[in-house]
Amino acid sequence: MSEETANSHPEITVREMGIDDIAPIFHLGEQLFSSELYPSLYRTWDEWEVSGAYNTDSDLCLVAEVDGRFAGFILGTIVEKKADKKFNVYSYIRWLGVSPDFHRLGIAGKLVDRFIERTIGQGAETVLMDTDPSNEAAINFFTSKGFKNPRQHVYLSLNLSEHEYYGKLLDYERDRAERIAGMLRRYRQ
Repeated sequence: MSEETANSHPEITVREMGIDDIAPIFHLGEQLFSSELYPSLYRTWDEWEVSGAYNTDSDLCLVAEVDGRFAGFILGTIVEKKADKKFNVYSYIRWLGVSPDFHRLGIAGKLVDRFIERTIGQGAETVLMDTDPSNEAAINFFTSKGFKNPRQHVYLSLNLSEHEYYGKLLDYERDRAERIAGMLRRYRQ
């Protein structure tokens, strides 16, 4: 950021995500949500996170710009759960990211505020978000925005390519496909 921009008050705008924002959001997410930084993330950042959110909840996918330049995003959703003959509606922040070039300008706060405004308009009673327990910056930020009751989750994973059944199941599927192909050849004769 230039010294002129740093000393002036940049114009920050928040708008609904458009199709042309998919690539910039995806590439920023690749920088911010790497498995090296947060190995315990239970979701994996990929192009489907962005395009899926855009296709299902575009009104809750927002982009921030600083003086017309892409600076960050928030991707969210609304969830309705039926409980005791009543629907509970809550919103969920899937991903929030701000380019390091634009930190300390209040962009994340503006994105969250606009997201909350939109979800209230859709009947949400609660906003949920989660982050890696080691992401102190995110925890401090969301606490400052009024989020409460932090709970630490335990997510476990098993790399199936390392499991003892993995090779056996592949052999089984290959043998099964060969048996079926053999039966079809005999049937056709």
